[in-house]
Amino acid sequence: MTQTSKQTAGDTVVSITDEAKAIVADTLGQEPNAGELALWIEVKGVEAGKYTYDLYFQAASDADDSDAVFTLDDVAVVVPMDSVSRLRGARLEWSSEGGGGLVMVNPNAPTPAEIAPGVPAEALSQGLEGPIAQAVIRVLEADVNPSIAAHGGRSDLVAIDEGKGIAYLALSGGCQGCAMSRMTLTEGIEVALREQVPELTDIVDVTDHAVGENPFYAN
Repeated sequence: MTQTSKQTAGDTVVSITDEAKAIVADTLGQEPNAGELALWIEVKGVEAGKYTYDLYFQAASDADDSDAVFTLDDVAVVVPMDSVSRLRGARLEWSSEGGGGLVMVNPNAPTPAEIAPGVPAEALSQGLEGPIAQAVIRVLEADVNPSIAAHGGRSDLVAIDEGKGIAYLALSGGCQGCAMSRMTLTEGIEVALREQVPELTDIVDVTDHAVGENPFYAN
């Protein structure tokens, strides 16, 4: 593909292994307008404390001047501006696990604010190493998650205010966007946590239930 002025010369944000590149090129070759398309890679959101991704073919000419546009062999790649810093140094590869699929290996991790938007900075700054936080994590891992895993769900502690005893939880998988998630939280998770961690005064669900779907690509 002929390079355009929109491309950022030398700014190869993401690498692609030869095996993954062959799969992408083969799939791209089946598109009727393959010569006009690029592989777009962007961060879609955060789930279970990790980035989720969206990979798709779209016209390379749709890229803005601020997007990173580069070519890996014969495959044109576009990384939208908002995803550049989150994907820099990442690698797209093929994994044979679970029936096979493309997997993003990313050295970058979501910030606490990305994992738990809306959580007070005071709680985020305390981390998850305190005694109450560790007690909550133990209950979630030992009692809660094995139970809701049957429905593809998971609950994670994303922040805590140890002084006030407020735990901020995020639900993911089958529990994200589920109409029964409120019942799962109040009648299942809250009960278990309050019984085993009496220091808790409140448990807040900070899940974005408007985006409750399992991504095809994950790291």
